[in-house]
Amino acid sequence: MNKINKHVNIAIVGLGQIGNYLYNELKLKSKEIKKKTGKKIKIVAISAKNKNKKRKFSIDKKIFYSDPLKIFKKEKVDILFEIIGLSDGISKKIVETALKNKINVITPNKALIAKHGDYLSKIAEKNNVSLEFEAAVAGGIPILRTIKDGLATNNIKKVYGILNGTTNYILTEMENTNQTFEKVLKKAQKLGYAEPGNPILDLNGFDAFAKVRILSALAFNNQISKHKCIMEGIENIDLKDIKIASQLNLRIKLLGISEIINNCLFETVHPSLVNKSSYIGNVNGVMNAVITQGKPVGESVLQGEGAGAGPTSSSLLSDLLSILRDNINKPFGIPFNKRKKLKLFNSNYYTNSLYLRFEVKDKSGVLSLITNRLAKYKISIKRIIQTPDKINKKATIVIITHKTTEINAKRCLSIFKVNKNFLKFPTLIRLYN
Repeated sequence: MNKINKHVNIAIVGLGQIGNYLYNELKLKSKEIKKKTGKKIKIVAISAKNKNKKRKFSIDKKIFYSDPLKIFKKEKVDILFEIIGLSDGISKKIVETALKNKINVITPNKALIAKHGDYLSKIAEKNNVSLEFEAAVAGGIPILRTIKDGLATNNIKKVYGILNGTTNYILTEMENTNQTFEKVLKKAQKLGYAEPGNPILDLNGFDAFAKVRILSALAFNNQISKHKCIMEGIENIDLKDIKIASQLNLRIKLLGISEIINNCLFETVHPSLVNKSSYIGNVNGVMNAVITQGKPVGESVLQGEGAGAGPTSSSLLSDLLSILRDNINKPFGIPFNKRKKLKLFNSNYYTNSLYLRFEVKDKSGVLSLITNRLAKYKISIKRIIQTPDKINKKATIVIITHKTTEINAKRCLSIFKVNKNFLKFPTLIRLYN
């Protein structure tokens, strides 16, 4: 193990909202960090695209590097924070170079870890340094350390929850204000909960899915899955769906789910209808919640703010203190060569009850067409709600089904793409079991 010296040199690469906030926190809390670890920290290098960009907290331009790779040639660095956020390119190059130079790395970069975590963890283990990424999943919630340490001897079979604060805020706000998806998204961007430019990676489920893959690797001691799985976001959730769900005492949440089914790995992210009285149904706003199920501990729940500079910096500093206390751990809890490759559960056989919303022409025979089609694929109906719009000669038909498989639902709905009596392709939302 590489022991950390009493004087610790730190580099920060990436000075966006999170990087700049962290830079300020390190300066403000250096005495507190020394008191808790016995180590004196010093920021010796910082790097970003723009040296003169207006930032919330002023930076020391004397230690600024336009090219972050030059830091390795000119400075002795013990710990490097990578906060650029790309899955490849300079983010990967910086982390890879640091680890090969026996420099400990801390990052909140879930895209990088989900894609290259196995490769980077092997380099960290080979060089006896830490690769810490607590902030990559659920912001300030210490879920990764809880799984790695607190639940280390438990046999975990399932991890699920709300893993994206942006989408959770949008769904909550749509319900509370009766405003459309587009209006609430603009509000989220103004408040800093959604990317001002292109927030698609939050909205389409990619962000949550990257976190699911990291959680799987830690919970089940497997190598990071590369399989294509069900990944759906909230872009197609209409205010109409929010209102109908509410009438049914249900609420829509974007859930990330990872579990072991028949010794196979199943991972998914999709909108889910949950009961309003359930725990997960009452995690609102920008909050995240992660629930683990295992033996002997049973169900464990962690909840907190999942996004923003403050919560993310909290986890980054937690990783820093862990390294300063000489806790040089395996990035995924156990050595890379002990982590298994799990077979993929065939998502065609994933079963749920379904909420199906059809927008149709208000004419005879349309409802029977739907029910006959469902019957053909052995999808039984639990409830039907019809709302006619006589003025426009349209109707909304909502059907709640009993449990069926993904493959049955997909085959059943395919015909509605081409039938002229259907004004749009049906909306499908799964009821979370």
